[in-house]
Amino acid sequence: MRIILLFFLAIQCCITSYAQAPTDTRLEGLDTFVNRVLEDWKAPGISIAVVEKGKVIYTGGFGFRNVEEKLPVTQHTLFAIGSCTKAFTASMIGMLEKEGKLDLDKPVRNYLPELKFKNEYTNAHCTLRDMMCHRTGLPRHDYSWYGSTASRHQLLERIQYLEPSAELREKYQYNNFMFMSLGVVIEKITGKSWEQNLEERILKPLKMDDTNMSIAALEEAKDRSLAYQSTEDEIKVIPYRNIDAIGPAGSINSSAADMSNWLLTWINNGLFEDEEIIPSGYRNQAITMQMASGGGLPGEENPDIHLFGYGLAWGVSSYGGHYRVEHSGGIDGFISTTSFFPSDSLGIFVVSNQGGPSNSVRNFIADRMLGIADRNWRGVLLKQKNQFESNFKTSPNQDSLNQIKNTTPSHPDSSYTGSYENKGYGIAKIFLENDTLWIDYNEAGKRTKSYLQHYHYDVFRTRSTVEKTDNKNATKLNFQTDEKGNVSAFKIKIEPAVDELVFVRQATVLDIDPNDLEKYLGNYNLMGNTVKVYLRGDGTLMVLVPGQPDYELVPIGTDQFKIKVAEGYEVHFEVNDEHKVLSLSFVQPNGTFKAVKQ
Repeated sequence: MRIILLFFLAIQCCITSYAQAPTDTRLEGLDTFVNRVLEDWKAPGISIAVVEKGKVIYTGGFGFRNVEEKLPVTQHTLFAIGSCTKAFTASMIGMLEKEGKLDLDKPVRNYLPELKFKNEYTNAHCTLRDMMCHRTGLPRHDYSWYGSTASRHQLLERIQYLEPSAELREKYQYNNFMFMSLGVVIEKITGKSWEQNLEERILKPLKMDDTNMSIAALEEAKDRSLAYQSTEDEIKVIPYRNIDAIGPAGSINSSAADMSNWLLTWINNGLFEDEEIIPSGYRNQAITMQMASGGGLPGEENPDIHLFGYGLAWGVSSYGGHYRVEHSGGIDGFISTTSFFPSDSLGIFVVSNQGGPSNSVRNFIADRMLGIADRNWRGVLLKQKNQFESNFKTSPNQDSLNQIKNTTPSHPDSSYTGSYENKGYGIAKIFLENDTLWIDYNEAGKRTKSYLQHYHYDVFRTRSTVEKTDNKNATKLNFQTDEKGNVSAFKIKIEPAVDELVFVRQATVLDIDPNDLEKYLGNYNLMGNTVKVYLRGDGTLMVLVPGQPDYELVPIGTDQFKIKVAEGYEVHFEVNDEHKVLSLSFVQPNGTFKAVKQ
C-alpha cells in the first residue's frame, strides 16, 4: 500500500478527534504536541500510558492504526513492543530464583547443558546474570536470527559457532540470543513453554488481556496496528516481522492499557493489587546497574545525564536529576519505550507504528510529570534525525571510491550457484534466474528479493527489488576458490564486531536409487589393507577402512561421493564402459589414494 504524502498530511488535522486528551493538568497540551510530532516524523499513530503512585494517569492513542481505513489508535490497540519483552523474560527468571529452582550466579549450563559457547572459559563460567546484563562476550550477531526460519532450538544450536568479540564480563554487548536462551532455561526448568509461563505468571495476574506473543495472534486481533515505513514522499504498510523463534527477546505485542498494569507493578515494588507478582528482591537487583554500558556523558538529548548502565533487562540512567529505568524496543514498523522513575513512582510507556517519535513524547511527558522546565524535545530529536540523514547523503561513497573499474568475474555466473553454509548463520542459496544471480538467505528470499550485482573481480554486492537501498555501504560477498580453481566459499561482513564470516559451499547431494549403489559394493585392496564398501540397513552407502570408524558416503556426482563427517574428503569410483567398478580413490587434502577392487 502506498499513501501519497500530501494525503497523509491532509489527514493529520483529523487525528485529534480520535484522541481523548489527558485530564491531568500537568499533561495539558500533550495532544497538540503528539500531533505535531506525528507530522514531523510522518508517523501514522502512537499509543501512550502514564501511571503514578498506584494510579493510571492516562492511557490513550493518537492517529491511526490503519491509515487507509482511518481506524484510530486506542488504549487497547496492539503494537509490537520488541525488546521491551526482555524484562518479562528476566522477571520469570527472578521468580524461579525465589522458588529455589535456580541461582542467577551459577553457570547457566547447570540448567541448560545444551547451551554451548565457542569459548570454553565462557562455557564453564557464564551465569544467568551475565546473560541478563549482556556481558557474555558475544556481540549482537542479529543477522543469524533476523528473517530466519530456524526454530528456537535450532537458533540455540547456532550459538556455539558464533564468534565472541570480548572475554566474559569484559564489556557490555547487547545480544538477543542470550534472552532467547533464558526463555529456553524457563522451559527446561518448568516443563512448559516460555509462552505458557508468560501467560500464567504475568499476563493473567496483571490482567493484561490484550497482550499476545506471536504474529499469528496479532493478525487475529481486531484492534491492532499495522506496521509502517515512511520516506520523504510516501508512507506504506510493511509486513509484520515474525520473530517468534527468538520470542523471549522480543515477540510480545501489547497495548497501552495492558502496559500500564506492567508499569504499576514495577513502581509498586513488584506488587499488583496487593499481590506480589515480581519478587521484590529480584526487582531491586533488576533496576540496579550490573554493567556499565556507555560513557554516561551529557549530550544534547540528555544534557544532565550522570550515569548510563544496564541492570537485569533494564537500562538505568539519570534524567533531570531523577533515577530512570528504561528499555526501548524496535522491530519492523514499530518503536517503543517503557520507562519508570522508582523514586518518583512514575511510569511511562510510548509506542509508535513508524520510526522515532516515541522518545520525544516520552521526554515531554517526563518533564511535565517531574516538574522539569520544558525542553524542545520535538526539535532536538528531529534535528538529530535530519542531521543523520544529511550526513549520510553527503558522506563519501566508499563503494565508488574503492571499486576497481572494468574487471570481470573469474567464473561464469553458473559457477557461483549453490548452497553455502555458515554453521552460526545458516544457509545462503545462490541461484541463477533470467541471467541474474539471486541470493536467498535463511529461506527469506521471497521477502527480501535480493540479487547480486557484480562489484569487481569476484566480489558482488547485494541489491533488493523491494527495498530502497544505496550503493554507499552495500553488503558484499567475496567469493573464494579452492586449489582446483572451483568456487568454494564466500566471505561477508555482516557482524561489525568480528571478522568476515565464511560461508562454505556445500556439495550438491544427488538422489540415487539404492539399487544403483550395488555396483560399488565389495572389497578393495589399499596397499595390502582391505577396504569394505557396503550398504547400511537404511540403504546408505558406507565405507570401512581398517582401524577407522565406518564412514557414510553422500553422492555428489557421477560415481563421486563425499565423506559426510570429513569436510574436503571424497571417494571417487573408477567405472569402465560396461559400468563395472574397477577401483576407488580416496581424494584427500594430503593426496589421492587408490584401492583396486578385489
